[in-house]
Amino acid sequence: MYKVLIIDDEEPLREAIRILGDWEKLGVERVLEATDGKIGLSMLEEHKIDLVIVDMKMPEMNGVELLRVIEREYQDLLTIVISGYNDFEYTRQAIHAKVVDYLLKPVNRRDLNEALLKAINVLEAKRKMKSEHISKNITLNLSLPKLKEKVYISLIERSFKNQMNETFLPLIGADDAMNRFATVVLRVLNLEAVSVGRFHNDVDLLRFAIANVIDEIASDHFHCFSFASPKEEREMIAVITMKGGYREDMVYRSVHQMKRVSATLAKLFGIVALVGIGDLCDEALDIADSYDNAKASINGVDLLKLNGSAVTNEAAQSFHKDNLSISSRIPMIRSALENGSIQHAKGIMGDLAKSWKSSGGFSVWEADRTARELVVLLNDIALELKVSPERLLIGGDHALRMKGISADYTDFGQYESLLNRILEYYVEEIRKALTVNRPFDVGDIKSFIDNHYFEDIKISVFSDKYFLSREYLMKLFKQEFGTGIHEYVQKVRMDKAKELLDDRSLKIQDISEMLGYKDKNYFSKAFRNYYSYSPTEYRENRMNG
Repeated sequence: MYKVLIIDDEEPLREAIRILGDWEKLGVERVLEATDGKIGLSMLEEHKIDLVIVDMKMPEMNGVELLRVIEREYQDLLTIVISGYNDFEYTRQAIHAKVVDYLLKPVNRRDLNEALLKAINVLEAKRKMKSEHISKNITLNLSLPKLKEKVYISLIERSFKNQMNETFLPLIGADDAMNRFATVVLRVLNLEAVSVGRFHNDVDLLRFAIANVIDEIASDHFHCFSFASPKEEREMIAVITMKGGYREDMVYRSVHQMKRVSATLAKLFGIVALVGIGDLCDEALDIADSYDNAKASINGVDLLKLNGSAVTNEAAQSFHKDNLSISSRIPMIRSALENGSIQHAKGIMGDLAKSWKSSGGFSVWEADRTARELVVLLNDIALELKVSPERLLIGGDHALRMKGISADYTDFGQYESLLNRILEYYVEEIRKALTVNRPFDVGDIKSFIDNHYFEDIKISVFSDKYFLSREYLMKLFKQEFGTGIHEYVQKVRMDKAKELLDDRSLKIQDISEMLGYKDKNYFSKAFRNYYSYSPTEYRENRMNG
């Protein structure tokens, strides 16, 4: 006899299941109920339950969360999932394969009892399997997917031991001489947006859903086994096993099926992905080379031409030129960071981005390398400027996400925005560190103006940098130097203008640009307003004097 637990917050649904189930015929002696996942877990501790029927949407703890706990703590417990129509596709793609069956609301008698019978048959079979030999086989079957994953990872990492071949290679079809293999790498470009918008910020659940979609493309001569990369959060790995046919035909089928995967992921979840397909190999031991090919295919995609998802099996050349490296701009970026000028820093980055655009191409690999290089260089600057080490971005995309920075980018424009988000973060952290470690001195503003009079100086630059109000800064400056900030900027520019006008080799147009005026007429007007005569008249007076 068996015990069944129904976990659902809707009493009418629980009552319907009680009425519709052929409990006595199925050998169920007791049917228990719980109104949410937390209560359900406490009942699992109190009673020896054989089968759980769980609704996916519940308060306190939803079905996905509950199933994770059951998988971890009650590995022999069977489950049947109930889902609403709007969530059924999501449920089918995302829930663990150990679920016995899925029921769509409203539950009807036939579907319910068919699912119950399926579960009871599994329970009956387990009770008959008492010998140690059969128990070992059950354990192997339950853990087979994880075991296959470990075998594939060891092959990809080239850590597979040959003496294990006889035991484990048959699990992945390597004992069949007719089989050929290819490795696929799928990179999710908008992982964070999809995770937050569709999977309640659960990256693991998102990756499980992707694996299910990939594996569903299997056919008689085409099998896929996919899993999350152990090193790259955005990366999924799939190993294709094919039997028979010409090599060219197999390559065509691989590309065709991966395009189906890409389209399905976009339709179901809004995923934008790069899919790289490695070379076909006759031996499972060559899967690592195929993986390297697949990675190279993705890394070679030109970000300047990328528009949505892409599937490729060809590696492109690198476009990057050393003179376009971000390290050459770091001294200027450092100066902007120290002065708290995010606009100046973004301007430097914008000029560099224009250079990349005009260089003939900018690959995904170069984009990744540049972003990593930027973070490393900014970390060095931040440490020198006394930013606390725990505030640094160390640890890839995960570190950025923990600091509220999305590392998603699906085209070059979004990539440029990512670099600017990183700059903004460091500007803020460095500004805070300088404020804490160095007392405010209004003379710093005067020094900045003396050295940067040719820039477009705004009081907000100083108020943001020192965390002081605009009015307070203006008051302090006037008390200290007897003039307002704007008036002092004008004085420095006009004093410098006279100095430059004394050099007769300089044209007035050149002088206006050196002082930060974009228009010669505007400079002449400002000079006349300040001195009551024009720059030309000043020069003539100096000559006659």
